[in-house]
Amino acid sequence: MNELQFTKIKDADGFIAALDQSGGSTPKALKLYGIQDDSYSSDEEMFDLVHAMRTRIITNASFSGERILGAILFEQTMDRQIEGLLSADYLWNVKNIVSFLKVDKGLHDEVNGAQLMNPLPGLDAVLARALDNGIFGTKMRSLILLDNAAGIHAIVNQQFEISRQILATGLVPIIEPEIDIHSPSKSEAERMLKASLLEQLDSLNADQHVMLKLTLPEIDDFYAELVAHPNVLRVLALSGGYSRAEANARLARQPGVVASFSRALTEGLTAQQSDEEFTATLEESISSIFRASTT
Repeated sequence: MNELQFTKIKDADGFIAALDQSGGSTPKALKLYGIQDDSYSSDEEMFDLVHAMRTRIITNASFSGERILGAILFEQTMDRQIEGLLSADYLWNVKNIVSFLKVDKGLHDEVNGAQLMNPLPGLDAVLARALDNGIFGTKMRSLILLDNAAGIHAIVNQQFEISRQILATGLVPIIEPEIDIHSPSKSEAERMLKASLLEQLDSLNADQHVMLKLTLPEIDDFYAELVAHPNVLRVLALSGGYSRAEANARLARQPGVVASFSRALTEGLTAQQSDEEFTATLEESISSIFRASTT
């Protein structure tokens, strides 16, 4: 483990940029960026376009380690280069930003009000490549739709089972059991999730550290016990479909929690913007998210 990166993630001010849209979510991300489906005719062309979008963001002067702790990358981004360097090398050596890798393969069908992760065949090989490519940690997303105890426990158990496999390699897992912001029982689901997370966290060894990426809660400071837990390196908040303004307002009321926004981070950015317009929009996004993360 890179101790400099560990200390930065644990102690520095800032937030995590989520730049990990994968195959299923890439067309939507490109549309929001002003690139329509008819602009590409193959997956290869689509991924070239989204890498160009990410490169434009990452190489911008506003995107630096002064306000950004880390970036979550899609596997293809990890394998590609930015200005002649592998993406993670560029992020750390040029920008002083720590890299994480999205390792989940999408969601299973709903069972008990929850969508577990699909199986992760070949995970050990992916983790080995991540280490070789300068990656610090991983990220895995599940989805909770209802306050169903069986479903929530199944999600948390699966997340921690795979996290132990990740921890054994020396990587730090980001555990993301997202709760749908439109859930009719969101508050109760948050209560159940926190209890289940605390139970699993208490079972970790003292030297095992994880990160949590959670939906912004209905009750302010609701995740204080998770923020203070000795096995939690950092608690992150996902935007979950909230606008950037709403996500920032909610985040500012959660002491010790920092952002890990995706859509809210890139909101307003388009391929058609001039470099000046693009920089101004990105600067406003980063500065507002940083303020909310350090309130």
